[in-house]
Amino acid sequence: MVAYMCNDKQTFCMGLGTFGPILRLSFTLEVERIATHQMTTSIGSRTMPTIEHKLNITEEEVPEHIRRLAEEQGECPSSKDQIIEQFRSYILERNDCQPHRNDAKYLEKFLRARYWKIESSYRLLCSYYKFREHNKSFYEKVRPLDLRHIGQSDILTVTPYRDQHGHRILIYRFGLWRPNRVTVDDIFRATIVLQELGSLEPISQIVGGVGIFDLKDLGLEHILHLSPSVAQKMIALLVTSMPIRTSALHIVNQNWVFNAAFKIFKPFLNAAMREKLYIHGSDMSSLHKHINPEHLPKRYGGLHEDYSYTLWLDMLKEQCTGNGVQKDMEQLGFIFD
Repeated sequence: MVAYMCNDKQTFCMGLGTFGPILRLSFTLEVERIATHQMTTSIGSRTMPTIEHKLNITEEEVPEHIRRLAEEQGECPSSKDQIIEQFRSYILERNDCQPHRNDAKYLEKFLRARYWKIESSYRLLCSYYKFREHNKSFYEKVRPLDLRHIGQSDILTVTPYRDQHGHRILIYRFGLWRPNRVTVDDIFRATIVLQELGSLEPISQIVGGVGIFDLKDLGLEHILHLSPSVAQKMIALLVTSMPIRTSALHIVNQNWVFNAAFKIFKPFLNAAMREKLYIHGSDMSSLHKHINPEHLPKRYGGLHEDYSYTLWLDMLKEQCTGNGVQKDMEQLGFIFD
């Protein structure tokens, strides 16, 4: 166990146990980039604002309560630079993987994902590069802007807003998936684009994200494409191999086919992962115990409209062309032209 002094308090890095403060927090982020004009559709007496798709990539956008949470997780402003340097030296000494970058900003997201524990952060770093090496086709020469068919199919998206704990919400609607039109690999590529973009946000680095697997209309034609290899890659993306934590996975609207699908995934779930998995069925009030309705789409008893994956691609094209975000993505092998 590693302890650091921060603000005259002793803060311990305790692994997954440090999620406790997140679950106790009840706050509404001021960084959702809500536009000032209102939508014309009202929900009862509530009128939801239009949400702008925008990455929060600067440290200045981290609210004070998120900074306090970061300190509870082991991040100390007074010792941060020293720990990053120790992490850099640790990587060079062991040489099990060779990251394409070792600057402070890049290494910091791996440390944040593992509560500033150097050994755990190093294992994550190696796992990340092992995944990249074994799945080069998910990165190299992939054109994110060519993945619009994913958005048009409404198979997955990430909310432009955050829940009460600061998480963005990754939503899969596998019942809408038509395997003869959209390949499994394209779903992985689209997921990786979102994960890599999310890992650039300091807020998301600190609090992580949550996932909703909507299994309405899941059928046997889908199960036929969910091999153990596919399941292992999905778990790697959402749990073990990306520099952004998944705080919880919520299963909704599952049917009898889910039991067959779950048998494929179950061998890859350790005890810690299973603690993050919640199965709600069609009971949205059960989901609301974890995510407040005001931070959910209407289809899950919430207040928001659905937001397509294509809106994130529009954001990439309009806001990120030629800037640091595009450069970071290109260094990973993605192509923008």
